Amino acid sequence: MATSIPAAGLSHKIAVLVFIQNAAGEQLLLLRNKPPNRGVWSPIGGKLETGLGESPFECAVREIHEEAALAVTAADLHLFAIIAEKAYEGSSHWLLFLFQCRQPIPGLPAEIGEGRFGFFSRAAIGELSIPETDRTALWPIYDRHRGGFVSLKADCLPGQPLRVEIEEIAP
Repeated sequence: MATSIPAAGLSHKIAVLVFIQNAAGEQLLLLRNKPPNRGVWSPIGGKLETGLGESPFECAVREIHEEAALAVTAADLHLFAIIAEKAYEGSSHWLLFLFQCRQPIPGLPAEIGEGRFGFFSRAAIGELSIPETDRTALWPIYDRHRGGFVSLKADCLPGQPLRVEIEEIAP
């Protein structure tokens, strides 16, 4: 497949996304102020501090504390998906670890430098401004696999249709 972006020349980034709900079952989302998802709603998360040898679980615990001011441990998290995204927005490859937090958040966190928070029903998320890959891949993965585990790869080359392939799945 020919493309104007050479996928082989892109850097790799490793990050976590964490799905947190309140007691009513609404999802906590962040309206991001910074790239790569500036101006759109997404779950909290961030990049691993690879220089420190941080694990995906340690990163998720840290991001939950930094962004949502919620104290959790790795035992409060369920890793339900790993996604290898090739050429996301034509700028880099991403290796994403998706977690569901088993501990509900008691209230809306305060606004932070990364953005402001909101609670949304799963149905309402479809009407929000969210990244297109979240709409077509991330949220369907959450809906189908949050109780189990799935490993996927996604081809996100600009100008090409998004292709997502399952590499492994467990109930």
